[in-house]
Amino acid sequence: MSGSSSYRDRIYIIKDIILMLVQYGELNQTSLVSFCGLNLKKHKPILDELESNGLILREERQLGKRLITIYKPSQKGLEFCKTILEPYERLFPRKKVQSDSVENGS
Repeated sequence: MSGSSSYRDRIYIIKDIILMLVQYGELNQTSLVSFCGLNLKKHKPILDELESNGLILREERQLGKRLITIYKPSQKGLEFCKTILEPYERLFPRKKVQSDSVENGS
């Protein structure tokens, strides 16, 4: 599409998925992918891996004639986010922090 989209490390994609699910409680697949700025074809394996590792839960629901996929965060996913992903982002933030911000504690 456009060249302005920036590359995101896989770990940040995973964190974004889990945090979005925590924020909303549950999201259908289309909304989750859209809110996280992902491409379903490209990033579906990440969703599948998160589910197989028990970090997110997937549920199929009938909506009229359509079958929709709903994702929710699991307790294990919440713990993973708090104990692994949040400390990782504190150590390796996505955006460069200016040295004066670090010295001032902000």
